[in-house]
Amino acid sequence: MSNGKSIITGFIVGGVVSAATALLVTPTSGRELRQQIKEQSLEWKSTVDDIIQDGLRLKDQIAKTSKEGVALINELTEEMKTSIEEWKEAIEPHQENIHGYLEEIESSIKDLENKLQNQK
Repeated sequence: MSNGKSIITGFIVGGVVSAATALLVTPTSGRELRQQIKEQSLEWKSTVDDIIQDGLRLKDQIAKTSKEGVALINELTEEMKTSIEEWKEAIEPHQENIHGYLEEIESSIKDLENKLQNQK
């Protein structure tokens, strides 16, 4: 944020110096010069106020976006946890069936081995 302040300060100082130089170098009467300085200062004040307002709006938008991002991440995390739990519950009965089938296959293989050994 200090870089932003430095840039804005640089623009303001540079603008004031260049405006003052331009006004002092141009041949005009005192009354015209004062009028031009007054108009220029009002214009610069308006520009600075606009920059400040834009900065405040940007700051507010960043804060709002950050909060929304955190909420979305939290929501996504919860949804993922729920989905994983549902997946585990859906897979668990099938795992038990697979284990049962594997035990039956092992038993069948052992029976076949025993039969083969008895036949020899």
